[in-house]
Amino acid sequence: MVLYGMRVIAGTYRGRRLYGPQTQTLRPTSDRVREALFSILGNRLPHSRFLDLYAGTGAVGIEALSRGADHVTAVEWNRDAVNLLQRNKRLCEIGAELTIQAHTVEQFLQRPDQWHGPYDIVFADPPYAETAKLFSVLSGSMIEMLCAVDTWLIVEHGEKSAAPAAIGPTTLRRQYRYGDTTLSRYSRPHHHET
Repeated sequence: MVLYGMRVIAGTYRGRRLYGPQTQTLRPTSDRVREALFSILGNRLPHSRFLDLYAGTGAVGIEALSRGADHVTAVEWNRDAVNLLQRNKRLCEIGAELTIQAHTVEQFLQRPDQWHGPYDIVFADPPYAETAKLFSVLSGSMIEMLCAVDTWLIVEHGEKSAAPAAIGPTTLRRQYRYGDTTLSRYSRPHHHET
C-alpha cells in the first residue's frame, strides 16, 4: 500500500493524498472523471446522502464529503480495497459521516437494514466487465426504496457498454464521455431537469 498520487481535489480535505492500490486489480476513477462527476453534481451535493457502490479506495466518497455531502455509504467487498478505504477514512479523520459496508453490491442491495438512505445521489463504478451485471442487479433490486424522490443515479462504465434506457424508477437523462469512460446519469421521469 502506498500513498498514491490521488488527492482530494476540493473542499474540506482538499490536497490530502490518499492511499491507493499497488496492484492493477483496482481501477480508481481518474482525477479527470472525478472532477467531471462533481461538476455534473454541482449544487446537488451539499447536504446530500451519497451512496458509493464499488467504492474502492474511497476517493469518490471522501471527495463527496469534502465538498459538503452529509453522509456517504461506501460499499466495497474486496478486502484490500476495504483496508485502503479504512486507512483513508482515518487519514482524513472522518467519523460517522462515512459508513463502510464490506459487502458485495448484491448483498448490500438485499439488506435495507444496512442502508443509510434513501439516497439523493447513487454513484456506481463497477469493474467494466461487470457493468451489464450491475445494470441488471439495479433494475431487479429494491432500488425504489433506495432512492429519494429526486435521486440522481450515475454509473461510470466503458464506452462500449450500452446503458439501458431505464433503471428501476429512473430514466437515462444524459451521457458524458471522457476518453474510453462514460458517465450515464439517471433520474426519475417526473423530476424537473435543471
